[in-house]
Amino acid sequence: MGRTAALIVAALVAAHALAEDAARGGENRAGENQAAEIQATTAAGEKVRLMPNGRWEYVDQKKAEPQRKAQAEEAEREHSAQGGWLGGRKIYPGDPDYNRGSLNPNRR
Repeated sequence: MGRTAALIVAALVAAHALAEDAARGGENRAGENQAAEIQATTAAGEKVRLMPNGRWEYVDQKKAEPQRKAQAEEAEREHSAQGGWLGGRKIYPGDPDYNRGSLNPNRR
């Protein structure tokens, strides 16, 4: 691989990492997210926190626990997905195309 190709690959990897961080709303910067949270109340009168990344959770810790578990499971699922480069399709575990290997019959 030449220098130009290596530079292009490095730029694509960096752009992809920045795009994922922006899509997550910068969750890695916990201090900034806590400052930007908005306290709100639902129509039923329950207090909730609105996060800058578009998510929300109950202020009550008992009610928030199932949401946190579901969010952790979703993050793990996203982490184990294949593909998604440059706007392509992401393939999740359980999909028939997950780990299918090459479509070339000579390489199967």
